[in-house]
Amino acid sequence: MSSAMASRLSDLFGNSRIIAGLLVNLLSSICIVFINKWIYVHYGFPNMTLTLIHFAVTWLGLFMCQKMDIFSPKSLRPSKIILLALSFCGFVVFTNLSLQSNTIGTYQLAKVMTTPVIIVIQTMYYRKTFSTKIKLTLAPITLGVILNSYYDVKFNLLGMSFATLGVFVTSLYQVWVGAKQHELQVNSMQLLYYQAPMSSAFLLVLVPFFEPLTGEGGIFGPWSFQALVMVLLSGVTAFLVNLSIYWIIGNTSPVTYNMFGHFKFCITLLGGYVLFQDPLSLNQGLGILCTLSGILAYTHFKLAEQEEGKSRLTQRP
Repeated sequence: MSSAMASRLSDLFGNSRIIAGLLVNLLSSICIVFINKWIYVHYGFPNMTLTLIHFAVTWLGLFMCQKMDIFSPKSLRPSKIILLALSFCGFVVFTNLSLQSNTIGTYQLAKVMTTPVIIVIQTMYYRKTFSTKIKLTLAPITLGVILNSYYDVKFNLLGMSFATLGVFVTSLYQVWVGAKQHELQVNSMQLLYYQAPMSSAFLLVLVPFFEPLTGEGGIFGPWSFQALVMVLLSGVTAFLVNLSIYWIIGNTSPVTYNMFGHFKFCITLLGGYVLFQDPLSLNQGLGILCTLSGILAYTHFKLAEQEEGKSRLTQRP
């Protein structure tokens, strides 16, 4: 009886930690969207440079955490995480190019394809199995995104090329974030502590090819004090976003993190409607309901499968 109670308390504590991690990610992700939007609209700060600052501040935050003994770094060979760092750069570059070359509708539709691509990668290369029920939950989610964005979907060859590369590299990055934590026996902070400066160095090489360095709109341009404060605030928020992404993927799975991403998309649309009176058509309302129903179904089936797995373990002699 006492062991069953201990198991229940352990499950409850584990789930509450995951819920707390998801909440941190939800709040910080919503905050960073509005902060970055403000920075782009009011100051015109370059996009990729801002991402570089995000990772530099993330590493600085982790360095401070390490000095405060919140975690202890684990020595890792650079060759073990170079692909992860490169895939992050590819994810940033191709996602930005996709956004620049496509309409918002096409961009969102491409992003939803990340989940099935992750399932394919994990099935083919990591021998992970997904039940038919879990795969079927992708149908209402994809339909929901189509209903939300079909009016704004326009295809062009260059845009589709960037979107396809963006989906593939993003999927690889998210799979590797989880796989590397298990493979190298490190936690989210230990992995990010090494990946953040490496990704920053790669982005530092890429930035001059995509964005100006000096003058108006360049990283060394004449920025006001307010602009620099907002960029620093964006960096601190990105530290929370990056850390919570790694933590969620490490403690759940890339697919679960993706499902949560679709939930955030719905919350952002609803938030825009409630807070800023953004227009929300009937199709978009139906799309949100469709997506949320798919996420609820995924959560229900995933929890049921976990319970089934635990009961099998306890029944073993």
